[in-house]
Formats: sequence, structure tokens, C-alpha cells
Amino acid sequence: MLQYTQKRVNGIQDLERKLNELGYRVGIRALDLLVWRDKNSKRETRVLGMLYFIHTTVWKTMFGKQADSLEKSTENEDEYMISDNDPMVSKFISIPKDVSQLNCGAFMAGIVEAIMDGCQFPSRVTAHTVPIDGFPLRTTILIKLDREVLDREEQLK
Repeated sequence: MLQYTQKRVNGIQDLERKLNELGYRVGIRALDLLVWRDKNSKRETRVLGMLYFIHTTVWKTMFGKQADSLEKSTENEDEYMISDNDPMVSKFISIPKDVSQLNCGAFMAGIVEAIMDGCQFPSRVTAHTVPIDGFPLRTTILIKLDREVLDREEQLK
């Protein structure tokens, strides 16, 4: 998939955007499948419940394990972060030196954005590599919620 996409783009940002779009298409289909499989599921109406669903159920289904952390930003009330210390999408990819800044987590960000949009939580989702000791591929998915989601959350309190 990466090789196919790399031949059809001009730069790293364009490549990450294409990976995000492919992830979005996968995410929409994965959401349909997850909702259909889980007969006892309820529709999440709160942001935290939705993010916890992604952090646990979606991650376990898509990548075989739960994400490592779910955090709320201390600086912005509309930002949340899901971190994966050893992302499956980056594990088996060798990135050429000419595109060393590429973050394959853009694919995961697309999946998360599709699921958030599909569940009526519009947001902008991006992926960032944040290496720490012992985890050089650690990826943080930054979820920036739209204003309408925050307004709806206020009304539900």
C-alpha cells in the first residue's frame, strides 16, 4: 500500500495525506463491522466514552492490542491523544532515507477520524511520532474536536 501510494505523490505531506485518506476508507468500513458484530453495543453520546471505545475495542480489533494510553491535553480542552508505543503499521516498514520524516501513523489517524466522524463526533485527527526511551516508533494520535462537539458535550452535563 505504501509503495503504491508513494509512486503517485510528490512529497511527504502528500504521501501522509494519501495514507490518511486510505485509513479513512478503512475506518468507515471497520466501524460498520464493529457495530454489526457487537450486538450489545450502545451508541456513545459522550466524547470520553467514544474515545475509550476507540482506545480499547477498535485498537484491539484493528491492531491486536489495546492502545497504550488515552490522555486529555492540558493546554487545550478540545484535544485528546491516543498513544501507541509500538504501532503495528510502522513495525514492518523500512522507510527510505529520502522520506525519513514520513509518519505511517497517518493511516491510523485516518481510521480514527473516520470512526469519530461516523459516530457524529467531527474532528481533525493527525499522527505524530514522539519517541521515548525504549520506544523509538511511538506514535501519538492527536484528536482535535470540532466546536460543535464541545457545545453538545456542555449541554449533556
